[in-house]
Amino acid sequence: MDELKETYRRKIRPLETTYNFEGFHSAPLSDSDIEAKPMVLLLGQYSTGKTTFIKHLTECDYPGSHIGVEPTTDRFVAVMNGVESRVIPGNAAAVTADMPFRGLNKFGQAFLTRFQVSQCPSPLLENMTLIDTPGILAGNKQRIERGYDFTKTIEWFAERADLILLFFDSHKLDISDEFKASIHSLKGHEEKVRVILNKSDMVNQQQLMRVYGALMWSLGKVIQTPEVMRVYLGSFWLHRPPNAFEDCRALLDAEQSDLLRDLRDLPRNAAIRKVNEIVKRARQAKVHAYIIGHLKKEMPAVFGKATRQQELIRDLDKEFLKVQQLYNVPEGDFPNVEKIRQSLRAYKFESFSKVKEPILSVVEEALSVDLPKLMRRFPQGNPLLEQAQRNPFLNDLTGSGEIPPGYWHFSSVDKASSMPVFMSLHPIEGRINGSTAKPYLMSTGLSTEILAKVWTLADWDANGYMDENEFAVAMHLIRAIENGGEGVLPETLPRTMIPY
Repeated sequence: MDELKETYRRKIRPLETTYNFEGFHSAPLSDSDIEAKPMVLLLGQYSTGKTTFIKHLTECDYPGSHIGVEPTTDRFVAVMNGVESRVIPGNAAAVTADMPFRGLNKFGQAFLTRFQVSQCPSPLLENMTLIDTPGILAGNKQRIERGYDFTKTIEWFAERADLILLFFDSHKLDISDEFKASIHSLKGHEEKVRVILNKSDMVNQQQLMRVYGALMWSLGKVIQTPEVMRVYLGSFWLHRPPNAFEDCRALLDAEQSDLLRDLRDLPRNAAIRKVNEIVKRARQAKVHAYIIGHLKKEMPAVFGKATRQQELIRDLDKEFLKVQQLYNVPEGDFPNVEKIRQSLRAYKFESFSKVKEPILSVVEEALSVDLPKLMRRFPQGNPLLEQAQRNPFLNDLTGSGEIPPGYWHFSSVDKASSMPVFMSLHPIEGRINGSTAKPYLMSTGLSTEILAKVWTLADWDANGYMDENEFAVAMHLIRAIENGGEGVLPETLPRTMIPY
């Protein structure tokens, strides 16, 4: 991350500053923006289950949360990890150096009073930040009387989010004008967007098929892409209602597992996604520089500046074509012409900077040399292990014994004491394999038979690797054996030992 921050600060940010990238797109990135944990943005109309989904994941009530059939979440809430539950108001969060929200200052006091950071202790939040948003209503009143630009705020969060979840209710598939505008603001981030059809067990199997088809039809009218969005069927209740249908339960459980797997994978690929976002930003800044420099060149030296500026704004689409041909820029790299046209009206073109090849060549060097070099230094991932390799103690077993069941909960795991050990084993993409962990686990003095059972229990996804949570559970089981003997081990790991 340090090299990525240095590359952006020395080679890309000067281009953004020279051509006022902030005035047309977004503010320069701070170190806290680049270092930020993966961010998940939740969008949807009121009472589609966004806040309930967060509680389902974190298994805790974050400060300020409220759930009801009426519109309850009236502000943007960044749900983050903390040693204790507390609320940080928006104005304070926006000036806190180690939080990635300083860019929100541009939306002013009207927005910051409707924004807060809610911290609570949760294993899931150690690796990501969840952004809860106000439920979107139909009609003009809410859009006009917010006091801030809701769509531009969504666009700001979407640029920084690693995953965007659009929530729909099985009984609420309509897309209001403001929700439609919010979805349109996600253009350019389609690869991050996933759709959740929540409360899917409130209809029977036949009705669910029709609801799914109606949702895809509605999305097809709003999202103008030929690709089909990934839609998860879900049912995220704190307490399942008695009138829920059970005929699709196996399907809903499988869909929920797929969604949770996507969430768990976010921290593993966070660094690569950061590089990807920096590359996208650098390409966008290059095109912006070409556009600004071209408009400057087209201005007269002395007379008729105002008239010429109006002509250039009016024929901006034709000027884009000239820039494309002059600098060999791909058509898909150009911004929305209408959006840029509106922004240009606030500036005088004669104050723009000319195209400066030295500063552009530095950005090109970052794109062609520095960032690819950084990508090659990232670990290439962990290979799929053979079945015999997935438990490093199986080949050393000399006997077997029956283990009575026990009861455990992840809240009792002392993760703080296991993390230094885990990091000393040099995890790759947040995981260690059996051959890496075996020497340390053998140093506990337990038999290979017992360690094999510990590994089987703690490696709950049975892929032969342990992340920090699985390793913490393994150490927790070992400490239990040391204190109470192997009889305390359960036959299967209770669901309460899995933190998500």
